Amino acid sequence: MSDTWDPDQYSRFKEERSAPFFDLLGLVRPVPNGLIVDLGCGTGELTVTAHERLGASQTVGIDSSPAMLARAARLGAAGISFAEGDIASFESAEPLDAIISNAALHWVPDHPTVLARWTAALGERGQLAVQVPANLDHPAHVIAGEVAEEEPFLSAFGGNPPPDTVRSVLNPEDYAVILEELGFAEQHVRLQVYGHRLASTTEVVEWVRGTALTRFASRLPDALFNEYLERYRTRLVQTLGMQEPYFYPFKRILFWGARLGA
Repeated sequence: MSDTWDPDQYSRFKEERSAPFFDLLGLVRPVPNGLIVDLGCGTGELTVTAHERLGASQTVGIDSSPAMLARAARLGAAGISFAEGDIASFESAEPLDAIISNAALHWVPDHPTVLARWTAALGERGQLAVQVPANLDHPAHVIAGEVAEEEPFLSAFGGNPPPDTVRSVLNPEDYAVILEELGFAEQHVRLQVYGHRLASTTEVVEWVRGTALTRFASRLPDALFNEYLERYRTRLVQTLGMQEPYFYPFKRILFWGARLGA
């Protein structure tokens, strides 16, 4: 599958996308001279922030997108490196002090198994901090799936459009149970609504184009994907109304666990 992640498109709403990361980072205790990994690091700017704020000596950012990693490689910060990899199968040769994953876990299935694998990579006082979107019921997601089921897109997908990856996200209480079963002595789990004031309703299209719609861009020819975008935009505006500005409520789950107390 081709790399359809566009760093410029994703960064179009840089401040809005960063807000949950800073809330997540606020849950993590400093790890002076520690080793941390950022799974799903994207363009790497937030990886650098985590490295500096947590006082780590070494931080590794891992992502599956060569385009995102090419942008991250430009940062050149001391003590920080980036590598291409699959976050679902991540393992570490040495115990980690913290694993951070911001808006990435929903791209892989079977969260209990993946979180168990990540936990196994932590040291005895290691911390795990994860943020995932939970906005599956918003029209932006619902309509994206509905349009994909229409022709000519349905045939182009071979009758099987790629599913919304946010469907893999569990309920907040499920993550609390998982953390308990994995042996985390402390935990914090919450559902939080982030309100984003976008210029207009049509800006929602640009938002999801940088994330959720990449699953369609990777499977459709450019001309057909552009046709999909136009139909999606029309349907979304019909549903939400043309508002200027548009208030975009976005639900996210943040959870943190520490294996042993401080």
